[in-house]
Amino acid sequence: MERRVRGCCPLDCQDSCAWIATVEDGRVTGVVGDPDHPITQGVLCAKVRDYETRTYAPDRLLHPLRRVGPKGAGQFERISWDEALGTIAARFASVIETHGAEAIMPMNYLGSMGVLQRRALMRLFHALGASAIHGEVCGAAGLPIIEAGHPFGFDPEEIADSELIVLWGANLLTTAHHHWRFVQEARERRGATVVVIDPRRTRTARKADVHLAIRPGTDVILAASLGRILLAEGLVDRAYAADVALDLDAYAAEVAPWTAERAAEVCGIEAADITALARRLGAARPAVIRPGVGPMQTISGDAFVRALSALAILGGHWRRRGGGLFFLSTPRLDEAAAERSDLAPGPRRSLDIARLGQLLTDPDLDPPVKALTVWGTNPALIQPDVDTVRRGLAREDLFTVVLEHFMTDTARYADIVLPSTTQFEHFDVQGAWGHHYILLNEPAVPPLGEAKAHAEVMRLLAARMGLTDPALRESDEEIAAAALPADAPLSALRETGWRKASPPRPDLLAEGARLPVSIGLEALREDLPDGTAPEKLRLLTPKAHYFLNSTFGNMPRHRAAQKRPTLQIHPADAEARALVDGSAARVGDDAAALVVVVEVTEDVRPGVVALEGKWWRTEGGPDAVANRLAPARWTPAGQPVYNDIFVDVAPAL
Repeated sequence: MERRVRGCCPLDCQDSCAWIATVEDGRVTGVVGDPDHPITQGVLCAKVRDYETRTYAPDRLLHPLRRVGPKGAGQFERISWDEALGTIAARFASVIETHGAEAIMPMNYLGSMGVLQRRALMRLFHALGASAIHGEVCGAAGLPIIEAGHPFGFDPEEIADSELIVLWGANLLTTAHHHWRFVQEARERRGATVVVIDPRRTRTARKADVHLAIRPGTDVILAASLGRILLAEGLVDRAYAADVALDLDAYAAEVAPWTAERAAEVCGIEAADITALARRLGAARPAVIRPGVGPMQTISGDAFVRALSALAILGGHWRRRGGGLFFLSTPRLDEAAAERSDLAPGPRRSLDIARLGQLLTDPDLDPPVKALTVWGTNPALIQPDVDTVRRGLAREDLFTVVLEHFMTDTARYADIVLPSTTQFEHFDVQGAWGHHYILLNEPAVPPLGEAKAHAEVMRLLAARMGLTDPALRESDEEIAAAALPADAPLSALRETGWRKASPPRPDLLAEGARLPVSIGLEALREDLPDGTAPEKLRLLTPKAHYFLNSTFGNMPRHRAAQKRPTLQIHPADAEARALVDGSAARVGDDAAALVVVVEVTEDVRPGVVALEGKWWRTEGGPDAVANRLAPARWTPAGQPVYNDIFVDVAPAL
């Protein structure tokens, strides 16, 4: 008998798609996008269109495991849940007695955006008094302007009303392809111009009206030059800017040195193209500037975001539907209510998840991290300075628990591995970071093997450790209900599978906002490129089309479609290094290096190389993890600088 079950994609993506799973004889046989959902509109991306193969993969983890070999070797034996829970409870109790509860660190990120899968387990760690966590692995550069009151997004369906769409380091057709539909609508309805600013000729750049192949790391200079031209040519909405912007005179002085000619020299593009873009920004009613995370992941990433916010304010683009700065757009969902940090018995320290390697290897950290629980992330691949992370994970005195679907690079370092349910096997609700819809995920099939949802693991471990707060016994539905707004209760979600819960659109005039528009260029003076080409090449680590960060890196179809770890290099740079298409290259420096296959292509600009995706290590295969080369360096906001990597590239011996 065939059933159709509503659910949603759990992955770290702006689109947060609604889907419908088909179940036959107790097995999911396929999944399609929900045709009624205004964002999904019946289409799933190339990553998740056969998500059922993930649930039924032959290498899926279905039973608890205990390590029996060296850390990192991936040698485990099967144990019962009773043994696993008993071991974890005993080791946690020992750590608390010897070092204090703060020596326990939870570690999670957006492997699942579900309220329960991501947040519920935190109740246990709060109740224990474990270290709190903070920070962002990929989007921290935008946090300071949000905290300062700058708007950072709106309903993406408004993009269809834009006259100018600037995609700045945003490869929508790979990372948020449902948003491209609104770009196309803007072209059809408003005659919109689409400008892509990206060092690579991406899928999205090929479909743009204008592509500016900027030198990486110079984005903030281009933004400053655009602001200078807007001011010089009287293209600023002065009445609006005067009411909203603080320090407008200081901003003008800050950008004054950056003429189009000087910026062109540094950015590696034509002065005429800079001027033309500024005039488009000044004339559009409205324009939307949509950054991606790539430019944020440089040492000037914080300043880059401030510079874009200034452009959106100066142009008055927030006045009109479809205008402003768009990066983060979320529904009214109170995830903190699901997490319940108030369960903590008292004040405790907070650890930055983006500095895991340093936390695990710091001899002066007091107390040291002695127990680590990881879910929803794969830090042995996705963190900066991955080799340091791995050294930390390899500590024999560190007790590590990993909840996972597969034996990831991180799980190989665990002492205990707990099998986690996939999205077809549990109940959840979730929001999005790219639209305003709250989604419901109903379980399509019971959990396979002995896999358990994270809320259930929370309840079991809390009971085993003798914790009695009623919040640690709440059902899935009770946890979810606490996060939902009054106008999107669980009963309403069960009618259609989703409900729109938009926050108010930013209205800076009505709110009486007085926002700083300073960029902070002076503080960056020593870090800004000067336009000279270094002997080393700049390595970019963009998203792969068929992976989502490291998710799907083990799936045969996805690996086959992505082909192999490949370094894109410009013909001039390849010739200078005696490299040809298909040859093997050593990429890195004396501290760390990768060996990858070369693709000689004009899709990257001279001086730049790119290695897509977070490739898993395979038995006997190459360790082509680009983040091994990412420095232990962060912006002032705490953003790891994955795209400030300078490497030697030479033929592999």
